[in-house]
Amino acid sequence: MNYNRKYVFAAACLAMLVFGIVMTILGSVLPSLIVKFGLDKVDAGSLFPLMTVGMLIGSLFFGPVVDRYGYKIPFILSCALILAGLEVLAFENQLSIMRLAMFLVGLGGGVVNGGSNALVADIAEEDRGAKLSLLGVFFGIGAFGIPMSLGVLLGYFDYTTLIAVIGWTLLIPILFFLFIRFPAPKQMQGFPLKEGLKLIKEVPLLLFGLILFFESGMEITVGGWTSTFFSEELMIDTSRAVFYLSFYWLALMAARIIIPKLLKTMQADRLLRGFIFLAIAGSLLLIFTRNLGLALAGVMLIGFGFAAVFPVILGLVGDRYPHLSGTAFSVVFVMALTGGSLMPYLSGLVGNSHGLRMAFIIVPVSLVIMLGLLSVVQRRNQAGS
Repeated sequence: MNYNRKYVFAAACLAMLVFGIVMTILGSVLPSLIVKFGLDKVDAGSLFPLMTVGMLIGSLFFGPVVDRYGYKIPFILSCALILAGLEVLAFENQLSIMRLAMFLVGLGGGVVNGGSNALVADIAEEDRGAKLSLLGVFFGIGAFGIPMSLGVLLGYFDYTTLIAVIGWTLLIPILFFLFIRFPAPKQMQGFPLKEGLKLIKEVPLLLFGLILFFESGMEITVGGWTSTFFSEELMIDTSRAVFYLSFYWLALMAARIIIPKLLKTMQADRLLRGFIFLAIAGSLLLIFTRNLGLALAGVMLIGFGFAAVFPVILGLVGDRYPHLSGTAFSVVFVMALTGGSLMPYLSGLVGNSHGLRMAFIIVPVSLVIMLGLLSVVQRRNQAGS
């Protein structure tokens, strides 16, 4: 082993923190963009597919690239793309250019998300689910920190200044990536395209990806529209609505801190089902209440319940496909981000015509579907296929 495992894990955590910023930045500034450009929900919702299409492309290519070339260069270039996109988002006044910026942010985000998870799966020889859950805490730090900071500071600074400052902080992970050594590439003699195509035919991998299709769609939908939901359905002013959004990510982060401990005493599938039921309860509470305190409790239950899905499923993927972990993760992340692209946009369409309360029904429906898919996976595992 020609690298320091602690430094490499720290690099993966920094990359995941960056992805937390990527995932929450649009939802946090969306109310300000709606006011600035006079957007309706269809136009505002169109920003989500642009970002997630970028993530899709990044997720499609990161696996074969890191399996062939390693992690250092993809991490550095993707963070540079995110930095550039955030600076454009901060200062550009043309909506078309801002759409391009969201694409760039998504492209870089797709690489750091998939790459950080694959990297931890590579260096965590045991307890992959627990290590991936700990990695997810840093996603929560980035995801929680952005709406919390904006909610507190928007009363003193405009969002342009704040987004610009957030962008320049990405120099910190870029410099860290430059000065540490990463694991060697797995495929030194070319891209693993033939092996990757074989993975696409793997039914268990496709089932894992389908579960993440719904999970990613719901995470982006709730993270992207909750602040607007609080503004429009509960009549909360913009800065407070963004502040309340931070509790969604705080709950997700808190759950991922305790999940590694729970996995020591519980089977992964039982733990996952329990967390999904919590998310169902939270989504129903949010949809049917008009009380601010109960709505906030519902949002936190949703975040807490979502927390187990990605680390548990990715741990199972890493265990089943250790020799091409990057490419296998590419497959499931492409499926996940397809959901992340479609579901927030669909929610915007429904919200524009029927209100966001009606649009959020997509969350409990998707969670029930996920429970059904988990049952299929479990039956296949018991059958040995």
